[in-house]
Amino acid sequence: MIEGSSCRIVVDGDACPVKKEIAETARTFHVPVLLVSSYDHMQQAEEGVVTIQVDRSDQSADLYIANHISKGDIVVTQDYGLAALVLAKSCYVISFRGRIFRNSDIDFMLDSRHHQAKARRQGKYGKGPKKLLDEDRVFFQHKLTKLLLELQENVHP
Repeated sequence: MIEGSSCRIVVDGDACPVKKEIAETARTFHVPVLLVSSYDHMQQAEEGVVTIQVDRSDQSADLYIANHISKGDIVVTQDYGLAALVLAKSCYVISFRGRIFRNSDIDFMLDSRHHQAKARRQGKYGKGPKKLLDEDRVFFQHKLTKLLLELQENVHP
């Protein structure tokens, strides 16, 4: 466990492609993992990983996470809205691709999301996210490890 901390890694699990990497890294640092997903996405519990199933309704996993995190937790998500809530609660946020979300850029990210949603409603569709490659998984694990090391050293990233 990170010294003097009750930090957990909380995962927005429905579409998370890096669950294995999260579990491995968490075990190395003796940090518990809470994996939250809907009943539509059954998840396997494993050593150090507790799974929580929530109902199928839109945003159920996000709301569960927002209501059950504590200051200093690390949340793994791609959702900018959830990231904004998490940052407001003095938690850390990392994307599935290893991007660290910060208060300084969340407003821009939310604004971009709004404009993209508006464009989709007007019939303009993008290509969607790129396929996650092995090197993306390695990069994510590196960034999560770095974040945990910084927290362990009480250096705020």
